[in-house]
Amino acid sequence: MSEAPLPEQAPDQAMEHSSEPAPEAAAAFDDPDTHRFECRSCGFVYDPGEGIKKLAVPPGTPFSALDPGRFRCPVCRSPVKAFKDIGPRNKPSGFEENLGYGLGVNQLTPGQKNVLIFGGFALAIAFFLSLYSLR
Repeated sequence: MSEAPLPEQAPDQAMEHSSEPAPEAAAAFDDPDTHRFECRSCGFVYDPGEGIKKLAVPPGTPFSALDPGRFRCPVCRSPVKAFKDIGPRNKPSGFEENLGYGLGVNQLTPGQKNVLIFGGFALAIAFFLSLYSLR
């Protein structure tokens, strides 16, 4: 007897092929050479796009290219082992499973959230001060 493929298997195979580009796009976004690293001792953040002038580390130098024997945190002198990967600069903050909620606000980067929050405060203060012109 020859086994014919069940009709249920065809959609599964189609779904596997349609989901292939998503991991490639995620891999391009999650390039470890663009990730920032934070010192767990003092909170200093090493950003490869900025480098460190004080230690003559040029911009564009990934954290993995730094010499673990010689590199120390420029603030507290902690070794490379004290640094933790905190992801790329433009990554939305928060848990991955919550990014689809919050009317799209959860997908904003931390800088965009700051502009939204403090811009709202400035607008509220401007409206409050405009009440003095009603006299």
